[in-house]
Amino acid sequence: MRRRSVLVSTVTTIVVIGGLVLLTVTSPGWPRVKALFFSWPDAKAAFPSIWHAFWTYNVKLFLIGEVLILALALLIAVVRQSTAPVLLPVRVIAVVYTDLFRGIPTILLVLMLGFGMPALGLQGVPTSLFFWGLVALVLSYGAYVAEVIRAGIESIHPSQIASADALGLSRTQAMRYVVVPQGIRRVVPPLLNDFISLQKDTALVGVIGVFDALFAAQDYGNFNFNYTPYVVVAGYFIVLTVPLARFTDHLQHRAMERERQGAR
Repeated sequence: MRRRSVLVSTVTTIVVIGGLVLLTVTSPGWPRVKALFFSWPDAKAAFPSIWHAFWTYNVKLFLIGEVLILALALLIAVVRQSTAPVLLPVRVIAVVYTDLFRGIPTILLVLMLGFGMPALGLQGVPTSLFFWGLVALVLSYGAYVAEVIRAGIESIHPSQIASADALGLSRTQAMRYVVVPQGIRRVVPPLLNDFISLQKDTALVGVIGVFDALFAAQDYGNFNFNYTPYVVVAGYFIVLTVPLARFTDHLQHRAMERERQGAR
């Protein structure tokens, strides 16, 4: 029975996908679409510059930004969970930060910092477009990730803190050794989803002139009137994001299975 189901599913999938492909390549406008978006000579010509830009800027932005975002978000989330009266001003700043930068579109933040900060001409202020693109991504995603981590921390039952207190741990030690590690484990899948979005949004730095993969594709397309390089860039992002998305689905499935087993 299972073998028959697998066979039927496989045949149905092949027929549907094959039909869609056949319908596409036999449509009247396909030659024009192929020439503009799927030109192999243009893909080969644009590949070296796009690959260099993608590895040098997009991947670097993602790797550096991921570490900085995690550090900033964890700090903001822990500060917002603090109860000490002396830290009230810091908590207010953390709340304002998350509300402010979750409300500003990331592309607008990239434009504001990328063009605005170097234009100030202040001594000691960096003029690197890469730097300000990175800062914009970190500030924007730090606010979102901070809320995800805070949700994970708040999901930990108060009895965990009570148990830590009974063992003689201080509030800080309880947060460090008991609450935060458990909270982060619970929100790993949504964190990975945020980083999938971050990987794609590294392309936004191209709007301020950083020669990333998208800018390289745009540069080639403007001179050769062909959009195949955009498809090449899309392929790069798909190759990176799809495995991470499937890994996220795997973690979510494992988490659901653990909850079901615990419920039994």
